[in-house]
Amino acid sequence: METLHPIGKSPPLAQIPADLDGAIRRLKRERNAVLLAHFYQESELQDLADVVGDSLQLAQAAQKTQADVILFCGVHFMAETAKILNPTRKVIVPDMDAGCSLADGCPPDKLAAWQAKYPDHVTVSYINCSAAVKAMSDCIVTSSNAEKILRSYPPEQPILFAPDQHLGRFLMKQTGRTNMVLYPGSCQVHEIFSEREIVRLKMDNPDAVVLAHPECEERVLAHADFIGSTSALIKQATENSARKFIIATEPGVIHEMQKRAPGKQFIPAPAEGGCACNECPHMRRNTPEKVYLALRDLVPELLLPEELRLRALRPIEKMLSLS
Repeated sequence: METLHPIGKSPPLAQIPADLDGAIRRLKRERNAVLLAHFYQESELQDLADVVGDSLQLAQAAQKTQADVILFCGVHFMAETAKILNPTRKVIVPDMDAGCSLADGCPPDKLAAWQAKYPDHVTVSYINCSAAVKAMSDCIVTSSNAEKILRSYPPEQPILFAPDQHLGRFLMKQTGRTNMVLYPGSCQVHEIFSEREIVRLKMDNPDAVVLAHPECEERVLAHADFIGSTSALIKQATENSARKFIIATEPGVIHEMQKRAPGKQFIPAPAEGGCACNECPHMRRNTPEKVYLALRDLVPELLLPEELRLRALRPIEKMLSLS
């Protein structure tokens, strides 16, 4: 199986203008560029973006854009998705080393060995995977649409779900499916939340509503009042009448929650010992300085072999058609 290697390197941080935000906005206009940013990015990047969203929203935005340049502030697999959907457009990223522990834990050779054990199963893969893994999948899902897409398969159809075991386990409960086999992958950020610390926070804040992403471990989800995708968590935080929330997902999402509900309090769920280890180190590799340099020099550029792109396109298009 082929392994996709990132092309290009992040440029050195030099010659940064004093008005960095203004320079970025000027370069976006000059380059006819659209800046897509995930909710897990730092707040300044979210405020500079043309579209801020979760994985599904950003895939849909990438599918619709007419810009010449797509600058993707997220992690590597997200930029790959943008390139898969936009082969004629230049896709650049602030830092090519912004990877994903979940995607890295499911390389194509391991997925192939796993598939070989279950020849009668179809492979449904969470979007947090590489282009090579997408190309080996029947359909791609996000946490926003996974339940709906899984329900579109006949109940008797056995499914391999990769690469997030916690999301897969949650979906099995939601759909009542018993014929799903889960790849043993996980997200280093969502797996680090401490059940003990969340219980402590709930005791200290009995009026707080706990919101959790389904990538969290089952023992953490057991304490959640609401479980959902990033966008669903934001919607719940905005529309729920509660004034205080404990947030068990990457804390970058709190920026959008505070913008939509400025009078509410949002408490990030901590890891063991109360450390701030819940920030994704890969997402945080992207900075405004790197965004400026990427727009100025149009590197690092993400490129994909056309044969791989076409194979990865099929399951993504299937997802988008079902969404």
